[in-house]
Amino acid sequence: MEIVPIHFDHPDARKLNDTVLQEYTERYGDPEGDATPLDAAMFQPPRGLYLLARDDEGRPLATGGWRSMDAGEENYADGDAELKRMFVVREARGQGLARRILAMLEDDARLAGRVRMVLETGIEQPEAIALYTSSGYEPAEAKFGHYRFMNESRCYVKRLR
Repeated sequence: MEIVPIHFDHPDARKLNDTVLQEYTERYGDPEGDATPLDAAMFQPPRGLYLLARDDEGRPLATGGWRSMDAGEENYADGDAELKRMFVVREARGQGLARRILAMLEDDARLAGRVRMVLETGIEQPEAIALYTSSGYEPAEAKFGHYRFMNESRCYVKRLR
């Protein structure tokens, strides 16, 4: 098993991104899956990082990334690092991949000078909520991000310093 930095637009990253969007559609019934605007440049160091986990045969199993966000629209604060596309394929769940990727992303964001990690997830993703709360994330006082006005949305924060 290896976890490596990769471009968000790499074919393996796009493959898992399509898979996660399909899962969002299944869970929430929205054919778009997730309409949050994302592009590869958002995950370029030092303002972000995108990771991909592969098995010993090179098959992509999991992804996760962070991107820099600062005060302005959508209720972000200066110094925020936002988690995006944390995902593990069904057959690889329960092996600690998401927790390993999460720790690597937090360490990288901290080294990049970000002061808190933020994320938005939804009530139909109880596994994600359990991962984040067991990793020290707390419910945000104010919602942020693309889905901040949706009742199904849940936002969490964790201080990095």
